[in-house]
Formats: sequence, structure tokens, C-alpha cells
Amino acid sequence: MKSLLTALLGAWLLAQPGLSRAEPEPPPGQKLTYLLIYRPGPAWPQGKTVAELPLREHGNYMLGLYAKGSMKLAGPLTDNAGGAVVLEVADDAEARAIVANDPAVKAGLFVHELHPWAPVAWEKFLRK
Repeated sequence: MKSLLTALLGAWLLAQPGLSRAEPEPPPGQKLTYLLIYRPGPAWPQGKTVAELPLREHGNYMLGLYAKGSMKLAGPLTDNAGGAVVLEVADDAEARAIVANDPAVKAGLFVHELHPWAPVAWEKFLRK
């Protein structure tokens, strides 16, 4: 039943104007959104929580990305499974460069998944 509901919701969303499976091509000057998921990497010390990791450089890096507008949201997963970041960047190359230059990725504390993302503005579907 759950898979049927998921399939129906997916079909409905794809039928909505402006939503598709293809990677979006933004209009000139508009940015793409990416969802970055961090997971424990090979250097994550066994038995340590995310709060116990040496992440000062990573935090400073994230703050710099936020200051320049590339990072919109970020934070640890509260089950100590890693973290999540929402990026808004010009293109795939910029998103990949951000990840490659992250001190925590370089140090092996995190491995990552990077996905182009199309957040849905759900409020436009609410009936007034």
C-alpha cells in the first residue's frame, strides 16, 4: 500500500507544471539546488558522536559558504549518522568543488552523497 501511495504521489508531482525528472536548467542568473548528505568516513573515530569530532575547520568552511550564499541550510543528523547540507550554486561543477574542498571530506571524517534537488514549494498547492 505504501509503495502504491508513493507511486501515485510521484506521478501527481511529475504531472504538475514545472516539475520533471530531468536535472533542472536554471534561467540565467538563477542557481541550482543540491542536497549534500555526509556519512561517517574512514577517519570517523569508532564510538564517537558527531559532537565529539574535530570539526572546527569544517564549521568555518560551512560558515564561509553561508556568508557567500552557497550554503542555505546545514546541520548534523541527530542520530549521529552524519549531516545534511542544502547548497544553491551555479552548476554541478561548483557543487562538486565545494564538497571536494571541505576539510572534513579531505580528512576522511565524512564521505558524501551529492544530489541535484528540486524542493517543492508546497504552499502553492494549498487551496485557499
